[in-house]
Amino acid sequence: MTNTEQLRTDALAAISASEHSAALEEQRVAWLGKKGRITEALKALGQAAPEERKALGAALNAVKDAIAEAIERRKAELSAAELEARLKTETLDMTLPSRAEAHGRIHPVTQVIDEITAIFAEWGFAVAEGPDIEDDDHNFTALNIPEAHPARQMHDTFYLAGGAVLRTHTSPVQIRTMRSGAPPFRVIAPGATYRCDSDQTHTPMFHQVEGFVIDRHIHMGHLKGCITEFLRAFFEMERVPVRFRPSFFPFTEPSAEVDIGCRRGRDEIVIGEGEGWLEVMGCGMVHANVLRNCGIDPDEWQGFAFGLGVERLAMLKYGIPDLRDFFESDARWLKHYGFSPLHIPTVYGGL
Repeated sequence: MTNTEQLRTDALAAISASEHSAALEEQRVAWLGKKGRITEALKALGQAAPEERKALGAALNAVKDAIAEAIERRKAELSAAELEARLKTETLDMTLPSRAEAHGRIHPVTQVIDEITAIFAEWGFAVAEGPDIEDDDHNFTALNIPEAHPARQMHDTFYLAGGAVLRTHTSPVQIRTMRSGAPPFRVIAPGATYRCDSDQTHTPMFHQVEGFVIDRHIHMGHLKGCITEFLRAFFEMERVPVRFRPSFFPFTEPSAEVDIGCRRGRDEIVIGEGEGWLEVMGCGMVHANVLRNCGIDPDEWQGFAFGLGVERLAMLKYGIPDLRDFFESDARWLKHYGFSPLHIPTVYGGL
């Protein structure tokens, strides 16, 4: 007959003597595993006499439970001891110097686009995007630009194989947006644009933000109010003198150039002071032909549109003298004019 008390004594002694988790696991397998001593004893119950089988089975199960409980208890003791040993060896030296400040900076173009987006998002404008490589229809024809217009000439436009072009403005996004849905629309479209030009105030690639609103009963007063409030919010001034001058764009009628009041010094331009004026964007009421080209009835829907240069606004707001420096990839320039990655522009928190 199996001596259950001797099994209990031997098992508890071996478990208590286990000095680490691996040794304890070996004891668990030796006693309770598929071929462990307790498991084998339970399998042999069938060979015991019928009058002894019930009592022996109960005794073996009691030993099995005692061994399992002892293993769990010893496991907790070993885990605590191992953790204590790790805490003694894995120390943190609080006298170490802090990490150096991250060198990454947000580029002024990205910053200004985020600022513009934050302002218009407050007013319920959605943000739309379109491809940099456009076809003639989206870039010119649908925008009511005639075949002989100077903007189509080789000296202004980068033409690609098959008649495609690098978009000369972000206005094609306006066409794509209106053709893909139904009015009303309230959208801005930031992105890169391309033209054959390069000097202190022009680069072959630059960034624009196109904005447009299409709804019933929209008029020029809505356009003027929207742009005036935007300029005040962007330059973070309660009052910015704004002037609208008659102009011409094929895709708007009437059209206007927008000037802001400024004072010109020898090496600076001060916004909001003086008697000078500085052009900052173009705008106008969306031409009826543009609406028709997008399948919108101009007798029912009207709207306004505007386009502004991101680099130009960045230069004015942050005192950057040369447009070409935006694309020089000079880390020193970016360190001076860049912005903290942790600062997210908001209207309520400050741009």
